[in-house]
Amino acid sequence: SLSAVSCSCSLSSGINAEYGVWRVKYTLAKIRKAARELLTLEDKDPRRLFEGNAILRRLVRIGVLDENRMKLDYVLGLKTEDFLERRLQTQVFKLGLAKSIHHARVLIRQKHIRVRKQVVNIPSFIVRLDAQKHIDIAINSAYGSGREGRVKRKRMRAGAGGAGDNDEDED
Repeated sequence: SLSAVSCSCSLSSGINAEYGVWRVKYTLAKIRKAARELLTLEDKDPRRLFEGNAILRRLVRIGVLDENRMKLDYVLGLKTEDFLERRLQTQVFKLGLAKSIHHARVLIRQKHIRVRKQVVNIPSFIVRLDAQKHIDIAINSAYGSGREGRVKRKRMRAGAGGAGDNDEDED
């Protein structure tokens, strides 16, 4: 049943290999282990206060944990899907910049997507909450206002307006 869970994660998030899911599970396991260890300490323990707040702040900043659920108990309830939702690949698809989760991965790898002013070509990039509003098509991308793609430039050179000739033939 464990492999069925990981398969459903990878299909919904578009992760190419099982390694990506494993990496997210491993990260989540480390965070949950730290939270469990801190929960065994007393409430006023300085280590629990300092490290607990650091973990909670980090999870809220990346958008995995809600601000109204900032307790170590809620960290133990986190799921793999919560982290997979924060991937750039998933965010590009959810914003409607790509037709599918797989198309989102291709757009990212081909450097058509930027976060703020930085072009990002790593689909597993974890998008912070404050950066989510700034995901956009890259300026120099053919999808943006950059130069045309290779095929379009080649057709324009060869035909010098060949598309206009085709329209005249159809009339």
